[in-house]
Amino acid sequence: MTAYEPVGDQRAGSDPAPDSEAGPGPDPAPGPGTGPRPAGYDAVVLAGGAARRLGGADKPGLRVGGRALLDRVLAACAGARTTVVVAEPRPTARPVTWAREDPPGGGPLAALAAGLRHTTAEHVLVVSADLPFLAGPTVGRLLSALAAGDADGVLLTDADGRDQPLVAAYRASALRRELAALARDRAGRSAGAADAADATDTADTPDLTGLPLRRLTGALRLTRLPDAVASFDCDTWDDIATARARIREHGHVLDEWISAAKDELGIDLDVDIKVLLDLARDAAHGVARPAAPLTTFLVGYAAGRAQGGPEAVAEAARKAAALALRWAEEAAAEPAPAPGKPDVAPDATPDTRPDA
Repeated sequence: MTAYEPVGDQRAGSDPAPDSEAGPGPDPAPGPGTGPRPAGYDAVVLAGGAARRLGGADKPGLRVGGRALLDRVLAACAGARTTVVVAEPRPTARPVTWAREDPPGGGPLAALAAGLRHTTAEHVLVVSADLPFLAGPTVGRLLSALAAGDADGVLLTDADGRDQPLVAAYRASALRRELAALARDRAGRSAGAADAADATDTADTPDLTGLPLRRLTGALRLTRLPDAVASFDCDTWDDIATARARIREHGHVLDEWISAAKDELGIDLDVDIKVLLDLARDAAHGVARPAAPLTTFLVGYAAGRAQGGPEAVAEAARKAAALALRWAEEAAAEPAPAPGKPDVAPDATPDTRPDA
């Protein structure tokens, strides 16, 4: 488990607050917005672990905030040109490329090598599938820091300052170089020094089964970014409970709910939530309480019919808010009928039907 400590009113998966706990000091990294962004990146998601501390449960499929852990991670790296998930195929919220280490269960290094074979970009995001608070802004920070410097990789550190190599962005050339070196070393130890030359071309099918991840990261030049929230992973049921509780805190629940709803409905649209909330308030106060959800639904329907994006939603919300305001002004300006007098306009036409 990666230790988790709430930091102020930080939103789930966003960048830490300035006063959040700092990680190791020797590797300063550029902050958000400094340095160039890479033209494109690929992502490798490791999702095939045994989850022993969860009793063998299907960890990637466990739900936090109504969404599977794997789908939450896939949403965070939605900008990847290619996303490779190393695990047995399963339904996911968006299409991915599936890969598997041989034999299955060979550990993170073998899984990484299997996933890396399906990537072509020089910058590769490498993450595990149990990160409930990983989000796009943090992915952007990792990639920006990698593009701005000359390190082999940029990884997050947790609240205790420990490296989290499975929440990181790497240069693919550095990964392939060191994975091939590890495979040659293993082949040389197995076959003897005389046969080591036969193991020089092992990058495509490296034998990395069972090797710890630190054998790879220890050979790389790494930059570190502290982030106690995005680095939080779920290894135990207590971790799952902590994650589920956090997203229901007041400062996070609305954003989490909107993200889950958009994921469930297949909507990829960012709108100004405050505009919609203000509209719902105006409709509830100026018309009637049930008008709030119905009005926001009609705004979304109108924007959809117009085949518009956030601008269409904003324009429809503006029109509906203006209507609600006019409705409320009419109600406030019209005097109430005097006691005993009919509630009709002075020039109303009398009902002359025989049965009136």
